[in-house]
Amino acid sequence: MRVIALTKRILQQLIRDKRTLGLLIFAPILVLTMLHLVFNGDDYVPKVGLVEIPETMVDQIDKADAEVTLYTNENDAQQAVRSGEVDGYIILDDATTPAVFLEGSDPSVNSTTLRWFESAFGSLQQGESAGQLEMDYLYGSRDMGSFDYFGPVLLGFFVFFFVFIIAGVSFIRERTTGTLERLLSTPLRKWEIVMGYVFGFGIFTVIQSTIIAWYAIYVLDMMMVGAFVYVLLITLSLALTALTLGILISSFANNELQMIQFIPIVVIPQIFFSGLFNLETISDWLSWVGPFTPLYYAADALRDVMVRGHGWSEIYVNLIVLFGFSLLFMLLNGLALRKYRKI
Repeated sequence: MRVIALTKRILQQLIRDKRTLGLLIFAPILVLTMLHLVFNGDDYVPKVGLVEIPETMVDQIDKADAEVTLYTNENDAQQAVRSGEVDGYIILDDATTPAVFLEGSDPSVNSTTLRWFESAFGSLQQGESAGQLEMDYLYGSRDMGSFDYFGPVLLGFFVFFFVFIIAGVSFIRERTTGTLERLLSTPLRKWEIVMGYVFGFGIFTVIQSTIIAWYAIYVLDMMMVGAFVYVLLITLSLALTALTLGILISSFANNELQMIQFIPIVVIPQIFFSGLFNLETISDWLSWVGPFTPLYYAADALRDVMVRGHGWSEIYVNLIVLFGFSLLFMLLNGLALRKYRKI
């Protein structure tokens, strides 16, 4: 009977906690739906360029399963690779051996593009050159591994995830211990309280982000082409965004458990738009969400610096967006604090 009574009490608690009950059902459905839309998307269609290929040869090529663009000179094709219009191009070297030039930053795109080139031109080659393609890369190399490509995304994700959790749980503790209520009873303005918490937690996030970035690059030997200072700037911007978002979300949680419950709703969905999956293959029902998530911009900037070796001119837009997210979350934090002010 005592076991039955205890079971009944637990069931009643779960039924009364609408948030927990909803997340037990809604969160798995949300994640499974996203996985369905991601993995049931279309196969990646490579964007390829053909440079100075004779018309007789072009007519024989099967152009299916690729977006083909013809170029009259190599300079135009190379500029198209740099701007992202094509994933790579092929040109006949000495009119005998095809030479391939790939963008190179994404191993999966490289392999798909290269397979198409080999399929399209393999049957047209004869003699000793058959099956041989000379290759060059704008970024990376033939030896570039998946960890080099996914590493920047994982670096950004772990910085975001742990700062979000630490900030949210710490702010909840400030509320439950009465510290926040005492601060709100003082002449301090709401924006001063928000900035105080941001700067206070921010010092810790600076140390954490620096250590994580340094360890990933110099200990794990993650690919690093650009300047480390830009990686540090991006991770700090992302950490600030995670910090302000964590404090904001904690305003809607009554305890640490409820804060953890927001992870499937706030953090996990961002993984699908951070670059771990090619957004061009994700269902149209889902791909539009990416630009509304902070990790989307941070991962793109980190990959630009660490894989492509880009500098300030290529990443400043992403940094501005991240700071914009942080500013928006700070403003919302100020509004959220109104419900806690007693006098």
